[in-house]
Amino acid sequence: MSRSCRSLLVLVPLALSLVSCGRFAVPPVPGGEPVLLSPSRAATTWTDAEGGTLELKADGTTAADHVCSDFDIIDGTEGPRSGPGTWESQDGKEGTRVEVSFGADDESFVYEALRKGGTLKLWTYVGDPDEGRPLCILTAPAR
Repeated sequence: MSRSCRSLLVLVPLALSLVSCGRFAVPPVPGGEPVLLSPSRAATTWTDAEGGTLELKADGTTAADHVCSDFDIIDGTEGPRSGPGTWESQDGKEGTRVEVSFGADDESFVYEALRKGGTLKLWTYVGDPDEGRPLCILTAPAR
């Protein structure tokens, strides 16, 4: 057996095991360009693909109704979030990041802001990116 055949016999099972562990399944960042959002522009109602909403209010509070988020970081519970909370935005080189806190323990997670054409997006990974879960993407019309 040639050396290249032996190498192939070693590499194929290794690649398959990495794929089965999700190491090649990191979802790509959604389309769009990083954008700086003023707090007054971020303060709107954002909607996810399942119809969940996150209202970011001008006074720094939130109202969520079955909205997607990074569930694993909050408390390990799968599923959309509902209820009141708080939010704040932070501008950086890669655009605006919106930090949202839920519940009595003030557990928080961060959405990144993007703009694609006439749509603004807030997005985050759900759980560990290596797990290959779909991204949480919230949208709002750009004004």
